[in-house]
Amino acid sequence: MTTSKYKSSRNVVYSCKYHVVWCSKYRRKVLTQAIQKDLAETIDDVYSEKSCAILAREMMLDHVHLLFEVDPQYGIHKLVKQIKGRSSYYLKRKIQAY
Repeated sequence: MTTSKYKSSRNVVYSCKYHVVWCSKYRRKVLTQAIQKDLAETIDDVYSEKSCAILAREMMLDHVHLLFEVDPQYGIHKLVKQIKGRSSYYLKRKIQAY
């Protein structure tokens, strides 16, 4: 039996781990190596700003897997919205520059 580490804030003690997967539209293979590198940097920036713990990250050509731990009072939906919104904005700007 393994014991897990618990984190705490002022009001809660938690160990909430989430596995999130998202895909490109129609599962198109658009996440090339260069785009995956930029996407990883963007995800790391969001994680460091929101003080979340990234446990695993894997990117394929058509989808992304993330395993992370976030404060339940902040909310999973807010973190995913931040990651997808910011990565979409930066990647679209970078692709238009080419």
